[in-house]
Amino acid sequence: MSGILYLIPNTLGTADGATDPLLSIIPEQVQAITAQLDYFVAENAKTTRAFLKLIAAKRPLKTTLQEIQIDELNVNTPASALTALLAPLLAGRDAGLISEAGVPAVADPGANLVRLAHAHGVRVRPLVGPSSLLLAVMASGLNGQSFAFNGYLPTDAALRLKRIKELEQRSRSESQTQLFIETPYRNGALLDALINGCQPGTLICCATDLTLPSESIRTLTASQWKAELAAGKTPDFHKKPTVFLLLGH
Repeated sequence: MSGILYLIPNTLGTADGATDPLLSIIPEQVQAITAQLDYFVAENAKTTRAFLKLIAAKRPLKTTLQEIQIDELNVNTPASALTALLAPLLAGRDAGLISEAGVPAVADPGANLVRLAHAHGVRVRPLVGPSSLLLAVMASGLNGQSFAFNGYLPTDAALRLKRIKELEQRSRSESQTQLFIETPYRNGALLDALINGCQPGTLICCATDLTLPSESIRTLTASQWKAELAAGKTPDFHKKPTVFLLLGH
């Protein structure tokens, strides 16, 4: 019998000096399951070791951190490597799939391994944890009945503006919230592009540092954002993970 592939949520970041960074973020059941695994497929091995250290501070791990097997699966992993990553599960070993932040397999290369697991009849068990995309939709006040995640927008200014206008038109015609992210040091440039590329009444939300003490979530129209920035009231989101959402009217 094959093992179980557990989809393990990671934190969206940890606060400096927090006595229990996992408290209220990662459920106790998830922590307990994680502690019983000795094989992980991770987007980033270093991040996963840091997460396991937080788990180990509250409960014993199945084996020492040095003996736990962590194989990486990221955007640079060739499709040909997936079979080897799945092999331990086919041999009966349970495994945990873990992202660098948030839930695995959503806007994450781990989805390819999950699909392969299904193809081989491996049981896949998703565990509860923070998703920055869903948290942003929940808190934005935009349409939570219909929404789409679009990943990263083009870095080229002309292509980015074209894409923004396409997404705004789709949002307006379908009443669909559009989500996207950006490399954190380019958050300011993306907000500028949004407020200058969208219609004045289009709603734009910036959701930053979700679940952290520095969390900030604001929804304004494009014209209101433009006035805020003109007054020097720039969001505190430089180099901070941020989800952007828009809803055209």
